[in-house]
Amino acid sequence: MRPPRPFNAVLLAGILVLAGCRHEYSPTVDVLGSYFPAWIICIVSGLILTVIARQVLIALKVASHLRPAPLTYLCLMIAFTLAVWLMFFKN
Repeated sequence: MRPPRPFNAVLLAGILVLAGCRHEYSPTVDVLGSYFPAWIICIVSGLILTVIARQVLIALKVASHLRPAPLTYLCLMIAFTLAVWLMFFKN
């Protein structure tokens, strides 16, 4: 008996999703004997760098001209996070 077509589509989707899971390199960092995913460290460092950049922009009196400020700082955090990932965790 042949399975119905929706089952084939679900099976194919599952195979395609799991195809990217076979990597030899796991980006983890050993911190005090515990392994943390590298993306957590990148996000935290991106947040810290964004706060530092915000303080620099305030000191230069440029921060009042950045509109919309939440979107500006969100994009800055994403840029810093991706830059840290590329600098330290690129294979």
